[in-house]
Amino acid sequence: MYARSAEPALRRLLGWYPVVVIAGPRQSGKTTLVRACLPEMPYASLEDPDLRGFAAADPRGFLARYPDGAVLDEVQRAPELFSYVQTRVDETGRSGQFVLTGSQQFGLHSGVAQSLAGRAGALTLLPFTIAEVAPHRPALAVEDYLLHGLYPPVHDRRIPPHVWFSDYVATYVERDVRQLTNVRDLAAFHRFVQLCAARSGQLLNLSALAADAGITHPTAQAWIGVLEASHLVMRLMPHHSNLGKRLTKAPKLYFLDVGLAAWLAGVRDVTPLRWGALRGPLFETLVVGELVKHIRNGLMPHSLSFWRTHGGHEVDVLVSGPEGLLAVEVKSGLTVAADAIRPLDALSTLVPGLRRAVVYAGDTGDRRGDVEIVPWWAVGTLLEPTRA
Repeated sequence: MYARSAEPALRRLLGWYPVVVIAGPRQSGKTTLVRACLPEMPYASLEDPDLRGFAAADPRGFLARYPDGAVLDEVQRAPELFSYVQTRVDETGRSGQFVLTGSQQFGLHSGVAQSLAGRAGALTLLPFTIAEVAPHRPALAVEDYLLHGLYPPVHDRRIPPHVWFSDYVATYVERDVRQLTNVRDLAAFHRFVQLCAARSGQLLNLSALAADAGITHPTAQAWIGVLEASHLVMRLMPHHSNLGKRLTKAPKLYFLDVGLAAWLAGVRDVTPLRWGALRGPLFETLVVGELVKHIRNGLMPHSLSFWRTHGGHEVDVLVSGPEGLLAVEVKSGLTVAADAIRPLDALSTLVPGLRRAVVYAGDTGDRRGDVEIVPWWAVGTLLEPTRA
Protein backbone atom coordinates (compact mmCIF):
# COMPACT_ATOMS: atom_id res chain seq x y z
CA MET A 1 0.00 0.00 0.00
CA TYR A 2 1.14 3.53 -0.80
CA ALA A 3 1.44 5.62 2.37
CA ARG A 4 -0.43 8.93 2.14
CA SER A 5 1.10 12.10 3.49
CA ALA A 6 -2.41 13.36 4.35
CA GLU A 7 -2.85 10.74 7.09
CA PRO A 8 -1.36 12.90 9.90
CA ALA A 9 -3.69 15.74 8.89
CA LEU A 10 -6.67 13.39 9.00
CA ARG A 11 -5.72 12.22 12.49
CA ARG A 12 -5.34 15.80 13.71
CA LEU A 13 -8.76 16.73 12.36
CA LEU A 14 -10.31 13.68 14.02
CA GLY A 15 -8.98 14.92 17.34
CA TRP A 16 -10.31 18.43 16.83
CA TYR A 17 -13.76 17.96 15.28
CA PRO A 18 -16.75 15.63 15.72
CA VAL A 19 -17.04 15.40 11.93
CA VAL A 20 -14.30 15.30 9.30
CA VAL A 21 -15.19 15.91 5.67
CA ILE A 22 -12.86 14.51 3.02
CA ALA A 23 -13.41 15.83 -0.49
CA GLY A 24 -11.55 15.09 -3.68
CA PRO A 25 -11.95 13.68 -7.17
CA ARG A 26 -13.18 10.16 -7.76
CA GLN A 27 -10.45 7.53 -7.45
CA SER A 28 -8.06 9.80 -5.53
CA GLY A 29 -7.89 7.32 -2.65
CA LYS A 30 -10.30 8.83 -0.12
CA THR A 31 -11.90 5.54 0.90
CA THR A 32 -8.56 3.74 1.00
CA LEU A 33 -7.07 6.42 3.24
CA VAL A 34 -9.98 6.38 5.69
CA ARG A 35 -10.23 2.61 5.93
CA ALA A 36 -6.49 2.27 6.44
CA CYS A 37 -6.47 5.01 9.07
CA LEU A 38 -9.70 3.89 10.80
CA PRO A 39 -10.00 0.13 10.21
CA GLU A 40 -12.38 -0.39 13.14
CA MET A 41 -14.84 2.35 12.26
CA PRO A 42 -18.05 1.11 10.55
CA TYR A 43 -18.26 1.97 6.87
CA ALA A 44 -21.25 2.66 4.62
CA SER A 45 -21.18 3.70 0.96
CA LEU A 46 -24.12 5.83 -0.15
CA GLU A 47 -23.39 4.72 -3.71
CA ASP A 48 -25.19 1.51 -2.69
CA PRO A 49 -28.82 2.01 -3.84
CA ASP A 50 -30.26 0.08 -0.89
CA LEU A 51 -28.33 2.04 1.72
CA ARG A 52 -29.06 5.29 -0.06
CA GLY A 53 -32.77 4.51 -0.12
CA PHE A 54 -32.73 3.61 3.57
CA ALA A 55 -30.88 6.83 4.46
CA ALA A 56 -33.32 8.94 2.44
CA ALA A 57 -36.46 7.28 3.80
CA ASP A 58 -35.39 6.96 7.44
CA PRO A 59 -32.24 9.00 8.21
CA ARG A 60 -32.69 8.65 11.96
CA GLY A 61 -33.03 4.88 11.69
CA PHE A 62 -30.06 4.71 9.33
CA LEU A 63 -27.77 6.55 11.75
CA ALA A 64 -29.06 4.44 14.65
CA ARG A 65 -27.15 1.55 13.09
CA TYR A 66 -23.94 3.41 13.93
CA PRO A 67 -24.23 4.50 17.58
CA ASP A 68 -20.51 5.25 17.85
CA GLY A 69 -20.19 6.93 14.46
CA ALA A 70 -19.16 5.75 11.01
CA VAL A 71 -17.50 6.52 7.71
CA LEU A 72 -20.20 7.65 5.27
CA ASP A 73 -18.82 7.48 1.74
CA GLU A 74 -20.20 9.71 -1.04
CA VAL A 75 -22.53 11.26 1.52
CA GLN A 76 -23.72 13.98 -0.86
CA ARG A 77 -25.84 11.24 -2.44
CA ALA A 78 -28.04 11.29 0.71
CA PRO A 79 -28.27 14.97 1.71
CA GLU A 80 -31.03 14.14 4.21
CA LEU A 81 -28.35 12.83 6.57
CA PHE A 82 -26.55 16.11 7.24
CA SER A 83 -29.09 17.55 9.70
CA TYR A 84 -29.34 14.26 11.59
CA VAL A 85 -25.56 13.98 11.84
CA GLN A 86 -25.60 17.51 13.30
CA THR A 87 -28.13 16.46 15.94
CA ARG A 88 -26.11 13.38 16.85
CA VAL A 89 -22.77 15.15 17.29
CA ASP A 90 -24.39 18.00 19.23
CA GLU A 91 -25.84 15.46 21.66
CA THR A 92 -22.60 13.58 22.27
CA GLY A 93 -20.00 16.30 21.88
CA ARG A 94 -17.28 13.79 21.07
CA SER A 95 -14.60 14.38 18.46
CA GLY A 96 -13.96 11.95 15.63
CA GLN A 97 -17.48 10.52 15.39
CA PHE A 98 -18.14 10.73 11.65
CA VAL A 99 -16.02 10.87 8.54
CA LEU A 100 -17.93 12.06 5.49
CA THR A 101 -16.40 11.68 2.04
CA GLY A 102 -17.54 13.00 -1.31
CA SER A 103 -16.37 13.68 -4.84
CA GLN A 104 -18.65 16.61 -5.65
CA GLN A 105 -18.17 20.00 -4.02
CA PHE A 106 -21.68 21.27 -4.72
CA GLY A 107 -23.69 18.74 -2.72
CA LEU A 108 -21.03 18.04 -0.11
CA HIS A 109 -20.12 21.62 0.73
CA SER A 110 -23.68 22.91 0.69
CA GLY A 111 -24.73 20.19 3.15
CA VAL A 112 -21.80 20.95 5.44
CA ALA A 113 -22.37 24.71 5.25
CA GLN A 114 -26.07 24.40 6.10
CA SER A 115 -25.91 21.80 8.88
CA LEU A 116 -22.36 21.24 10.09
CA ALA A 117 -20.75 24.68 10.13
CA GLY A 118 -18.28 24.85 12.99
CA ARG A 119 -18.58 21.12 13.63
CA ALA A 120 -16.63 19.76 10.67
CA GLY A 121 -12.97 19.84 9.73
CA ALA A 122 -12.14 19.68 6.03
CA LEU A 123 -9.48 17.77 4.11
CA THR A 124 -9.14 17.71 0.33
CA LEU A 125 -7.41 14.59 -0.97
CA LEU A 126 -6.02 14.80 -4.48
CA PRO A 127 -4.16 12.01 -6.32
CA PHE A 128 -0.72 10.85 -5.19
CA THR A 129 2.23 13.19 -4.86
CA ILE A 130 5.51 12.31 -6.55
CA ALA A 131 6.99 11.61 -3.12
CA GLU A 132 4.26 9.03 -2.44
CA VAL A 133 4.85 7.20 -5.73
CA ALA A 134 8.65 7.40 -6.08
CA PRO A 135 9.56 4.78 -3.43
CA HIS A 136 7.41 2.22 -5.27
CA ARG A 137 8.37 3.20 -8.83
CA PRO A 138 11.90 4.64 -8.67
CA ALA A 139 12.59 4.17 -12.38
CA LEU A 140 9.94 6.65 -13.54
CA ALA A 141 11.35 9.71 -15.31
CA VAL A 142 9.67 13.11 -15.44
CA GLU A 143 8.14 12.29 -18.84
CA ASP A 144 6.57 9.17 -17.32
CA TYR A 145 4.87 11.30 -14.67
CA LEU A 146 3.62 13.71 -17.32
CA LEU A 147 2.07 10.78 -19.20
CA HIS A 148 0.85 8.67 -16.28
CA GLY A 149 -0.22 11.40 -13.90
CA LEU A 150 -0.68 10.43 -10.27
CA TYR A 151 -4.10 8.82 -9.87
CA PRO A 152 -3.70 5.78 -7.58
CA PRO A 153 -5.06 3.06 -9.95
CA VAL A 154 -2.50 3.96 -12.62
CA HIS A 155 0.30 3.24 -10.14
CA ASP A 156 -0.80 0.75 -7.51
CA ARG A 157 -2.68 -1.40 -10.03
CA ARG A 158 -0.38 -0.52 -12.96
CA ILE A 159 -3.29 0.07 -15.33
CA PRO A 160 -1.97 1.58 -18.60
CA PRO A 161 -2.82 5.29 -18.57
CA HIS A 162 -4.55 5.27 -21.96
CA VAL A 163 -6.87 2.50 -20.70
CA TRP A 164 -7.61 3.99 -17.30
CA PHE A 165 -8.13 7.59 -18.40
CA SER A 166 -10.47 6.50 -21.17
CA ASP A 167 -12.65 4.65 -18.68
CA TYR A 168 -12.37 7.43 -16.10
CA VAL A 169 -13.52 10.16 -18.46
CA ALA A 170 -16.40 8.05 -19.77
CA THR A 171 -17.54 7.27 -16.23
CA TYR A 172 -17.12 10.85 -15.09
CA VAL A 173 -19.12 12.24 -18.02
CA GLU A 174 -21.90 9.69 -17.65
CA ARG A 175 -22.24 9.99 -13.88
CA ASP A 176 -21.01 13.20 -12.36
CA VAL A 177 -21.84 15.61 -15.14
CA ARG A 178 -25.43 14.43 -15.32
CA GLN A 179 -25.73 14.79 -11.53
CA LEU A 180 -24.12 18.22 -11.32
CA THR A 181 -25.69 20.11 -14.19
CA ASN A 182 -28.09 19.76 -17.05
CA VAL A 183 -25.59 18.99 -19.81
CA ARG A 184 -27.68 17.88 -22.74
CA ASP A 185 -24.88 17.63 -25.31
CA LEU A 186 -22.28 15.31 -23.78
CA ALA A 187 -20.22 15.37 -26.97
CA ALA A 188 -19.92 19.16 -26.72
CA PHE A 189 -18.95 18.88 -23.07
CA HIS A 190 -16.29 16.30 -23.87
CA ARG A 191 -14.90 18.57 -26.59
CA PHE A 192 -14.89 21.44 -24.11
CA VAL A 193 -12.91 19.38 -21.58
CA GLN A 194 -10.37 18.46 -24.25
CA LEU A 195 -9.92 22.11 -25.16
CA CYS A 196 -9.43 22.94 -21.47
CA ALA A 197 -6.73 20.27 -21.23
CA ALA A 198 -4.87 21.78 -24.18
CA ARG A 199 -4.90 25.11 -22.27
CA SER A 200 -3.67 23.78 -18.93
CA GLY A 201 -0.91 26.06 -17.65
CA GLN A 202 -2.09 29.00 -19.74
CA LEU A 203 -4.16 32.13 -19.21
CA LEU A 204 -7.87 31.36 -19.33
CA ASN A 205 -9.80 33.29 -21.95
CA LEU A 206 -13.35 32.04 -21.51
CA SER A 207 -14.66 33.88 -24.57
CA ALA A 208 -12.10 32.26 -26.85
CA LEU A 209 -12.60 28.89 -25.19
CA ALA A 210 -16.37 29.13 -25.66
CA ALA A 211 -15.97 30.10 -29.31
CA ASP A 212 -13.61 27.19 -29.98
CA ALA A 213 -15.99 24.78 -28.25
CA GLY A 214 -19.04 26.14 -30.08
CA ILE A 215 -20.89 27.09 -26.89
CA THR A 216 -21.96 30.32 -25.21
CA HIS A 217 -19.84 32.22 -22.71
CA PRO A 218 -22.29 31.50 -19.82
CA THR A 219 -22.20 27.80 -20.69
CA ALA A 220 -18.39 27.81 -20.65
CA GLN A 221 -18.46 29.55 -17.27
CA ALA A 222 -20.88 26.93 -15.90
CA TRP A 223 -18.87 24.03 -17.28
CA ILE A 224 -15.63 25.33 -15.79
CA GLY A 225 -17.52 25.37 -12.50
CA VAL A 226 -18.48 21.72 -13.01
CA LEU A 227 -14.83 20.76 -13.56
CA GLU A 228 -13.81 22.69 -10.45
CA ALA A 229 -16.60 21.13 -8.39
CA SER A 230 -15.35 17.69 -9.41
CA HIS A 231 -11.80 18.59 -8.35
CA LEU A 232 -10.45 18.16 -11.86
CA VAL A 233 -9.27 21.72 -12.55
CA MET A 234 -8.43 24.89 -10.66
CA ARG A 235 -8.15 28.52 -11.59
CA LEU A 236 -4.96 30.18 -10.35
CA MET A 237 -5.68 33.84 -9.75
CA PRO A 238 -3.22 36.71 -10.30
CA HIS A 239 -1.65 38.06 -7.13
CA HIS A 240 -3.98 40.56 -5.48
CA SER A 241 -1.36 42.93 -4.05
CA ASN A 242 -0.13 45.93 -6.00
CA LEU A 243 3.13 44.44 -7.26
CA GLY A 244 3.59 46.95 -10.05
CA LYS A 245 1.17 48.53 -12.46
CA ARG A 246 -0.84 47.11 -15.35
CA LEU A 247 -1.12 43.57 -14.07
CA THR A 248 -3.16 41.00 -15.96
CA LYS A 249 -6.51 40.16 -14.38
CA ALA A 250 -7.19 36.86 -16.14
CA PRO A 251 -6.65 33.62 -14.17
CA LYS A 252 -4.60 30.68 -15.34
CA LEU A 253 -6.20 27.26 -15.77
CA TYR A 254 -4.62 24.09 -14.42
CA PHE A 255 -5.70 20.48 -14.36
CA LEU A 256 -5.02 18.97 -10.96
CA ASP A 257 -3.67 15.78 -12.53
CA VAL A 258 -1.18 16.19 -15.35
CA GLY A 259 -1.78 12.69 -16.75
CA LEU A 260 -5.48 13.39 -17.23
CA ALA A 261 -4.63 16.66 -18.97
CA ALA A 262 -2.11 14.92 -21.24
CA TRP A 263 -4.56 12.17 -22.17
CA LEU A 264 -7.36 14.62 -22.93
CA ALA A 265 -4.92 16.66 -25.03
CA GLY A 266 -4.25 13.59 -27.17
CA VAL A 267 -0.89 12.48 -25.76
CA ARG A 268 -0.51 8.69 -25.85
CA ASP A 269 3.25 8.15 -25.38
CA VAL A 270 6.23 10.03 -23.97
CA THR A 271 7.67 11.18 -27.32
CA PRO A 272 5.83 14.54 -27.51
CA LEU A 273 6.55 15.04 -23.81
CA ARG A 274 10.30 15.10 -24.41
CA TRP A 275 10.41 18.06 -26.79
CA GLY A 276 6.90 18.85 -28.06
CA ALA A 277 4.92 22.06 -27.55
CA LEU A 278 2.94 20.52 -24.69
CA ARG A 279 5.98 19.70 -22.57
CA GLY A 280 6.26 23.17 -21.01
CA PRO A 281 2.59 23.66 -20.07
CA LEU A 282 2.23 20.10 -18.82
CA PHE A 283 5.43 20.31 -16.77
CA GLU A 284 4.07 23.50 -15.19
CA THR A 285 0.79 21.66 -14.56
CA LEU A 286 2.73 18.93 -12.72
CA VAL A 287 4.59 21.45 -10.55
CA VAL A 288 1.51 23.48 -9.63
CA GLY A 289 -0.39 20.28 -8.84
CA GLU A 290 2.39 19.17 -6.51
CA LEU A 291 2.32 22.48 -4.63
CA VAL A 292 -1.47 22.29 -4.26
CA LYS A 293 -1.30 18.73 -2.94
CA HIS A 294 1.38 19.47 -0.38
CA ILE A 295 -0.56 22.49 0.90
CA ARG A 296 -3.79 20.52 1.23
CA ASN A 297 -2.22 17.34 2.61
CA GLY A 298 -0.49 19.35 5.32
CA LEU A 299 -3.41 21.70 6.13
CA MET A 300 -1.00 24.53 5.40
CA PRO A 301 -2.16 28.17 5.59
CA HIS A 302 -0.57 28.92 2.23
CA SER A 303 -2.16 30.25 -0.95
CA LEU A 304 -1.03 30.22 -4.57
CA SER A 305 -1.19 32.91 -7.21
CA PHE A 306 0.92 34.20 -10.11
CA TRP A 307 2.34 37.52 -11.29
CA ARG A 308 2.11 38.78 -14.84
CA THR A 309 2.28 42.27 -16.29
CA HIS A 310 1.00 43.48 -19.63
CA GLY A 311 4.61 44.30 -20.43
CA GLY A 312 5.55 40.62 -20.45
CA HIS A 313 7.05 40.07 -17.02
CA GLU A 314 5.72 36.88 -15.40
CA VAL A 315 6.49 34.67 -12.43
CA ASP A 316 4.72 31.33 -12.72
CA VAL A 317 3.75 30.78 -9.07
CA LEU A 318 3.71 32.90 -5.93
CA VAL A 319 3.32 31.06 -2.63
CA SER A 320 2.00 33.24 0.19
CA GLY A 321 2.50 31.89 3.69
CA PRO A 322 3.27 32.88 7.28
CA GLU A 323 6.96 33.10 6.45
CA GLY A 324 6.44 35.55 3.58
CA LEU A 325 6.29 35.34 -0.19
CA LEU A 326 7.98 32.67 -2.30
CA ALA A 327 8.34 33.23 -6.06
CA VAL A 328 8.70 30.08 -8.18
CA GLU A 329 9.68 30.03 -11.82
CA VAL A 330 9.03 26.73 -13.66
CA LYS A 331 11.29 25.55 -16.49
CA SER A 332 10.86 22.25 -18.33
CA GLY A 333 14.47 22.06 -19.55
CA LEU A 334 17.20 19.86 -18.12
CA THR A 335 19.38 22.87 -17.36
CA VAL A 336 18.64 26.28 -15.90
CA ALA A 337 19.72 29.15 -18.13
CA ALA A 338 20.41 32.65 -16.83
CA ASP A 339 17.19 34.03 -18.34
CA ALA A 340 15.15 31.75 -16.03
CA ILE A 341 16.07 34.01 -13.12
CA ARG A 342 15.28 37.34 -14.80
CA PRO A 343 11.53 37.33 -13.97
CA LEU A 344 12.45 36.64 -10.35
CA ASP A 345 14.88 39.57 -10.43
CA ALA A 346 12.14 41.84 -11.82
CA LEU A 347 9.74 40.88 -9.04
CA SER A 348 12.37 41.13 -6.31
CA THR A 349 12.75 44.85 -7.07
CA LEU A 350 9.13 45.23 -5.92
CA VAL A 351 9.23 42.82 -2.97
CA PRO A 352 12.18 43.26 -0.60
CA GLY A 353 13.27 40.00 0.99
CA LEU A 354 11.48 37.88 -1.63
CA ARG A 355 12.39 34.21 -1.45
CA ARG A 356 13.07 32.84 -4.95
CA ALA A 357 13.30 29.43 -6.57
CA VAL A 358 13.42 27.76 -9.98
CA VAL A 359 11.90 24.30 -10.42
CA TYR A 360 13.28 22.49 -13.46
CA ALA A 361 13.22 19.07 -15.11
CA GLY A 362 16.75 18.15 -14.08
CA ASP A 363 17.59 15.78 -11.25
CA THR A 364 19.91 17.74 -8.95
CA GLY A 365 19.47 20.75 -6.71
CA ASP A 366 21.72 23.82 -6.65
CA ARG A 367 21.81 27.51 -5.81
CA ARG A 368 22.44 30.59 -7.96
CA GLY A 369 23.20 33.22 -5.39
CA ASP A 370 20.06 33.40 -3.26
CA VAL A 371 17.94 31.54 -5.85
CA GLU A 372 17.18 27.89 -5.07
CA ILE A 373 17.38 25.48 -8.02
CA VAL A 374 14.99 22.63 -7.24
CA PRO A 375 14.63 19.38 -9.24
CA TRP A 376 11.13 18.35 -10.34
CA TRP A 377 10.85 15.45 -7.91
CA ALA A 378 11.55 17.71 -4.89
CA VAL A 379 8.88 20.38 -5.43
CA GLY A 380 7.25 19.64 -2.09
CA THR A 381 10.43 20.48 -0.20
CA LEU A 382 9.90 24.15 -1.08
CA LEU A 383 7.08 24.20 1.47
CA GLU A 384 9.09 22.71 4.31
CA PRO A 385 9.53 25.27 7.11
CA THR A 386 13.28 24.63 7.25
CA ARG A 387 13.63 25.74 3.64
CA ALA A 388 12.16 29.20 4.28
